[in-house]
Amino acid sequence: MWIGERLAQAAQQNYEESAGAEMGVTTIGGDSAAVMTQGEERNLPIYGPGGLLWLPKAGDTVLVIKGGSGRSEGCVAAAAPMRSAAGMSPGEICLFSDGASIVLHNNGRIDLNGQVYINGVAYESGTGESI
Repeated sequence: MWIGERLAQAAQQNYEESAGAEMGVTTIGGDSAAVMTQGEERNLPIYGPGGLLWLPKAGDTVLVIKGGSGRSEGCVAAAAPMRSAAGMSPGEICLFSDGASIVLHNNGRIDLNGQVYINGVAYESGTGESI
C-alpha cells in the first residue's frame, strides 16, 4: 500500500516540477522555435492572441509555458518584454516590428510609421510623396 502512495507522490512531484512558466531566449526562430531556458527546448509550437501572427526571431526573449504529465512539454507564448509605452494611454494598442508600427489611439486616431503598400504597390499621397 505504501509503495502505491510513494509512486503517486513521485508522479505528482514530477508533474509540479514540469509545470510553470519561465523566460528564455530564442535560439532558433520561426514557427517551430528553440528556446534556451534551463536547457534548450526545441520544436516548440508558437501561440498568441487570436488574429495576431507572430514568429519570434533568434535572440528574442520569450515566455515559455510548461506543462504535461510527468515530463517537460512546453510552448512559446506570444509574450515578450514590453517596449516603452511612452505617449500611449491605457487601452491603446501598438502593433510593431523592427521597421514599422501602427498605433490605435482611444480617440480614433491611427498613427502609421513605415512605407504603406496597397495590393503590393507603394502608396503615394496626392503631393507625390510617400506616406
